[in-house]
Amino acid sequence: MMILVGGEKGGSGKSCLAQNLAVYFARDKNAIVLMVDCDPQRTTSDWIQTRNTDPSLTSINCIQLYGKIRNDLLSLNQHYDYVIVDCGGQDNLALRAAMSVADHVIIPLRPKRRDLKTVPHMEDMLTTCKMVNPKMLASFVITQCPSLPNQAKRIWEAKEVCSSFGINVLKGVTYNRNVYDDSEEQGSSVLEIDPQGKAAVEMIAIAEELMEMKPDNSHEFN
Repeated sequence: MMILVGGEKGGSGKSCLAQNLAVYFARDKNAIVLMVDCDPQRTTSDWIQTRNTDPSLTSINCIQLYGKIRNDLLSLNQHYDYVIVDCGGQDNLALRAAMSVADHVIIPLRPKRRDLKTVPHMEDMLTTCKMVNPKMLASFVITQCPSLPNQAKRIWEAKEVCSSFGINVLKGVTYNRNVYDDSEEQGSSVLEIDPQGKAAVEMIAIAEELMEMKPDNSHEFN
């Protein structure tokens, strides 16, 4: 199965989400996982490099691919249980190529106006790629949410904006928590640093929600 974590807006936690999903499948599901880093910033590649210095952590392989990567991804998908593709925060050839073959496309967005402004363009991209890849399931996920109760309306409104374009929005969200940054700096994940913590619960909920999605339940794009 191939899961693409990508989008047009930078800073929404794409690499963090991709990394934690990879750990969930590799460690909790005992799956053979490959991460594909398509981001020139090499965030996930650097994370893997740090991770590989700690033998106590579950080993995860990672490669870097850029540009016309469709055929490469199709080949890799045959050799791994899960291929997690981390694309940078911009519309580029690698993002569109990955969309054309991915089983799941996950687009993280913060509940901020500048992030939500990218939704119409992402809907256009998804609609185009869906013609080539009809099995693709696409979902927005709201990330880095404010945890104050009086800010809950912002999260709900962000979900409403995304839903208005006919694209699925995950029930699970992530909140602003220092443990996400702390774990990434250590080449680890929130699932490993604090398995019973709130961040780990958030990530497990997102992963399990993804796995429950079936093609027959996918949303039709307008």
